[in-house]
Amino acid sequence: MKRILFVCHGNICRSPMAEFVMKDLVEKAHLKEHFHIESAAVSSEELGNPVYPPARSILAEHGLACAGKRAELMTERDYQRFDLIVCMDDSNIRRAKRILNGDPEEKLVLLMNFTDRPGNVSDPWYTGDFSAAWRDISKGCRALLDRLLQDGVGTTRD
Repeated sequence: MKRILFVCHGNICRSPMAEFVMKDLVEKAHLKEHFHIESAAVSSEELGNPVYPPARSILAEHGLACAGKRAELMTERDYQRFDLIVCMDDSNIRRAKRILNGDPEEKLVLLMNFTDRPGNVSDPWYTGDFSAAWRDISKGCRALLDRLLQDGVGTTRD
């Protein structure tokens, strides 16, 4: 089983969007039993808060529900719990490394680095453009799933 943690600053916009997009992709591919997917924050500012309404709305527009999701803080223990920690931007990686006391196994990656446009996921908290974030996240999650399938996740080898 591949255990993936999506990470953003507050865990109310981008990382929960990625969590539910990825869950939907693996479910549609009939691979749900091969994945465990969660999301978390690198900041305590939003702890316990639900998914931000515009993020919730764009998920709903695409048929995805996120009811019950509340912002959680990444902990040092997550480094052992997850195989891959997928960050939305460079700042998330820097903060995650502090929380996790480094990244000796190189589990921290940027979501967009799986696409043909490496770099950061557009941050709708500052831009207000949740559609751009949706496009980045959807493209990134599809590319990530493709890479994992190429690497043998979802087969008898994983």
